[in-house]
Amino acid sequence: MADIYIRGGWIITMDSSRRIIRDGAVAVEDGEVRAVGKREVLDKDYRYYSDIVINAERDIVMPGLINTHVHLAQGLLRACADYLPLIPWLKDRVWPLQGNYRPEEALASAKLVTLEMIKSGTTAFLETGLVGRYGVDNIVEFLHGSGIRAAIARHVMDLKGYALEENILHEGLVEPGDTSFNDTLRLHSKYHGWDNRIWIWFGPRTPGAVSLELYRKISEKAKELKTGITMHLAEVRDDVEYTIKTFGKKPVEFAHWLGLTGSNAVLVHVVWVSDEEIRLLGETGTSVSHNPSSNMKLASGAARVSDMLSNGVNVALGTDGGPSNNTYDLVREMKHAALLQPLRTLRADAIRAEQVLEMATINGARALMIGNITGSIEIGKRADIIVIDYWNPHLHPLNNPVSHIVYAASGHDVKHSIIDGRLVMFDRKTLTLDEEEIIEEAEKAAWNLYNRAGICGKPDVIWPLV
Repeated sequence: MADIYIRGGWIITMDSSRRIIRDGAVAVEDGEVRAVGKREVLDKDYRYYSDIVINAERDIVMPGLINTHVHLAQGLLRACADYLPLIPWLKDRVWPLQGNYRPEEALASAKLVTLEMIKSGTTAFLETGLVGRYGVDNIVEFLHGSGIRAAIARHVMDLKGYALEENILHEGLVEPGDTSFNDTLRLHSKYHGWDNRIWIWFGPRTPGAVSLELYRKISEKAKELKTGITMHLAEVRDDVEYTIKTFGKKPVEFAHWLGLTGSNAVLVHVVWVSDEEIRLLGETGTSVSHNPSSNMKLASGAARVSDMLSNGVNVALGTDGGPSNNTYDLVREMKHAALLQPLRTLRADAIRAEQVLEMATINGARALMIGNITGSIEIGKRADIIVIDYWNPHLHPLNNPVSHIVYAASGHDVKHSIIDGRLVMFDRKTLTLDEEEIIEEAEKAAWNLYNRAGICGKPDVIWPLV
């Protein structure tokens, strides 16, 4: 018997052999994968003896997606900062908006983002950094109730800048070092490991906002607590110029010097790096979160992902936030990751669809330090599984399910989602969240924020608005 029995379809297991099973099936019991194999073999034990049977003969069954760079507080900021490079994007739009958040608005944003991620196939994610004004406890407790897995970084800082001296953080986001560091410890003590679905990480801000002493303190405490660190690094050329000028080190060298590399570190973007830095990332087991849509939209550059992969770097995938991507759809992000490397290298074979699918699943699990429990469909692992409906014209003829998912699918093709053995979405309807209520709350919260901040009150269009 099983709690849930999925009769595929194609099963993309992402197991150690990377098996793809045609006419496969998966049995889930007590939150775990209990069997995976050919449908004709498993049917006799599970088809008529399971609580829930999902007929997925016209579907692709695969591990849930893992988004390694998410800004929950930016869900309300879509289309609020288009056509700007990173620094003015931050200073003139994103920081003032986020610096004006009230807790109820930050929670509405987090709910909206979580709903979008669940509906587009994400089953686990890494939040890059929440601040005290957002009401972090309420957000964490909502995330737990939604059923999703989340590693939640709390921003830590003790300075007000970002790279160059003239880039000053909005006052509404500034926090003292002791306050931000100690609150991370409080959150860790309260929530870390909750039902093996919620983890609390350190989220130090980028160089210019954190002293060397605090960076080292974060590194030491993260190792002591056996938790993670995530930080933006080398996103734009200004980052490289700043660390070289100020510390005499390139960005990855700077991070390594302070203990911010290693298997518990996820460095985000990592666009402007040298061959030596790429080798250092591979040697230290540091993960990189690649965010191609954000890098393209903000004109930040194209990360050297194919070079990183060939040097053994664990590269995972992230969507970034609402104003730099405009969606939190990791399926769409796979296509952008697959297309950007051939464009960057002028080599059509610079990256394969299989590698991109690894980035969105098993590599993401490794980055979040949960590869032992999720990221693949294997006996004994927790059941984080999505079902993609391929009975659509844009996914036919289905001669290569891996290629179709990466190049042709979108999050709207995700039909069912199971997290930790719990059905959280069925036939596109979320079972743990009130979709209508979340969207209505987000709409109201966004306009309250725009009016208070004096930003994003009118659409940025060059056509006449009548």
